[in-house]
Amino acid sequence: MTRINTLLVANRGEIACRVMRTARAQGIRTVAVYSDADANAPHVKMADDAVHIGPAPVNESYLLIYKIIQAAKDTGADAIHPGYGFLSENAAFSKACADAGIIFVGPPEKAIDVMGDKARSKRAMIAAGVPCVPGYQGDDQADDVLISEANKIGVPLMVKAAAGGGGRGMRLVHDLKDVANAIKLARSEAENAFGNGELILEKAIIKPRHVEIQVFADSHGNTIHLGERDCSVQRRHQKVIEEAPCPVMTAILREQMGAAAVEAAKAVDYVGAGTVEFLLDQSGSFYFLEMNTRLQVEHPVTEEITGLDLVALQLKVASGDLLGLEQQDVTLTGHAMEVRLYAEDPADDFLPSTGPVHLWQPSGLARVDSGIQTGGEVSPFYDSMVAKIVTHGATRDEARRRMIKALSETALFGPKTNRDFLIDALDRPDFVTGEATTAFIAENYGEDGVDLGAHDFSSYAIAAVIHHKLRQQAAHRLALNVNPEMLDWSSTGSLETVAQYADGEDAQTIHVHVDKPGHYRVGSGEDSVAVELISLTADRAKLRVDGRTLETIYYDDHRTLYLALPRRSLTVTDLTGLSAMEDAGGGGTVVAPMHGLLLEILVEAGARVAKGDKLAVLEAMKMQHEILAEIDGTVETIAATAGKQIAADDLILEIVADEAEETDS
Repeated sequence: MTRINTLLVANRGEIACRVMRTARAQGIRTVAVYSDADANAPHVKMADDAVHIGPAPVNESYLLIYKIIQAAKDTGADAIHPGYGFLSENAAFSKACADAGIIFVGPPEKAIDVMGDKARSKRAMIAAGVPCVPGYQGDDQADDVLISEANKIGVPLMVKAAAGGGGRGMRLVHDLKDVANAIKLARSEAENAFGNGELILEKAIIKPRHVEIQVFADSHGNTIHLGERDCSVQRRHQKVIEEAPCPVMTAILREQMGAAAVEAAKAVDYVGAGTVEFLLDQSGSFYFLEMNTRLQVEHPVTEEITGLDLVALQLKVASGDLLGLEQQDVTLTGHAMEVRLYAEDPADDFLPSTGPVHLWQPSGLARVDSGIQTGGEVSPFYDSMVAKIVTHGATRDEARRRMIKALSETALFGPKTNRDFLIDALDRPDFVTGEATTAFIAENYGEDGVDLGAHDFSSYAIAAVIHHKLRQQAAHRLALNVNPEMLDWSSTGSLETVAQYADGEDAQTIHVHVDKPGHYRVGSGEDSVAVELISLTADRAKLRVDGRTLETIYYDDHRTLYLALPRRSLTVTDLTGLSAMEDAGGGGTVVAPMHGLLLEILVEAGARVAKGDKLAVLEAMKMQHEILAEIDGTVETIAATAGKQIAADDLILEIVADEAEETDS
């Protein structure tokens, strides 16, 4: 056994913090690496030492093996933990660590090399007798070969990057005429994300469950599994809600899937923590999907039901020690759930959201693994997941209800988030009954984003009362010799304030009437509610609205007020005193929806375009996003340059709309 004294974590965000917590608990010195964008990040502050490794883009920092190795040498690190993503499944990185005499906290080069390539791993699994999805995983990567094989397989078809994961380089094809474009997009995305454009094709299994088995192996030939996780709720092939155990799992099926996962690990002489992913169809048949040769994002749910610290086990095995567990030692207790809090806009097809973090306030009811902080920033250069929230209960429903409560007490103000979507999803009938499949989001919310409906007027009333009280307190601080008890009091009994709120494209005028100090009648048109402000602190308010008591977290940014109400978030801007803002150009003005790299501009000035035509491709949050024309017309101006970084709302191009055809009256 080789003792680890100093551990360098070759990652960032929540997983870097997670690994460091266990390492520090074991008395191991920790080292962080960071890019320009992460100079003040939580993982840098948490580490005992930190090394700057380059600019924000991953290809200039977190993906540079030689810089990571040099940082380890400079800080005396005798081991490197890769986390997940970045270099965690890079065989060359594992080899570079070995060549430098540094312990790699992960599997050997061979296992990563085989299992990190979907084509090779699938061939290996077929040889080992593990059930696999029909498809093409050949070496010939010519477009015409892939198109020919796609025609043989038929639709629905999945085009997938052979390297990497996380839903990148993946396209679902329902019409064979779209195969060529899917291949182009998937290959480009894979090359940018993983440096490898190799693709595989698979018959798409519609509405399966995504069930994965956690395996662990030591260097002495011992391999076991730690049960399964159900990761079926996904958007863009990336997991959103995970749980353990799987709601439909039986003892016999667990034994079969566990045995298959163990055989898969043994086939490549695996060592360390790994996850064998399967698709489970409605008949109970399961098919090998891939093996992730690293710690998974969702590992906490396994920790919660087994009582094991998987990072501690990783460090133990990496040190050359025995695993110290046999299969019969593994017991599963209760039920655990994890949700991924993303900085994104579910209403806009889950488009990533970036920007400063005005307030980050997680719930104390759950385990929260996060890599953000108040005053920090969600960068456009990295994955949009900012935190994981984990709950455990004696039953599945207890864990689910505890998760909803924890989310209701969670606030992230600044970028848009999926918090409200998660609360809503956890309460959908098919999730409540444990029947969710990978089709859950499409079946419950459609294909064009999540519409949770309009906010109740009471939400705006709450915002107006809080705004009223905050303004009043600000004025009082500037006044001399005014008794606080006189606030909200008038001899005429007719105090009123008015707010004009903008929420997206809508605006409404709201009147706040003071009945007596702390008691208000709030109205707008035919809407009216009674609001009592029970208490107000720096970031929390307790109110009674039409007799119903609730608490909300808030953040006041001058005219803009952010609210995290129990089930919905609300951001309003008070336009009182401001002139109405003019339209910025409508569908003819095409701007960047977020900060990112403008990969391509596909039209030229003077070109005719129709609504729905592809205009440009933007890469942000490691994903490629097609920007489409919203109107018919002629491209008048190209304002941006392909290959350059572009900020949110920067002008890309302008389209002059076609004149409406005149009709006889």
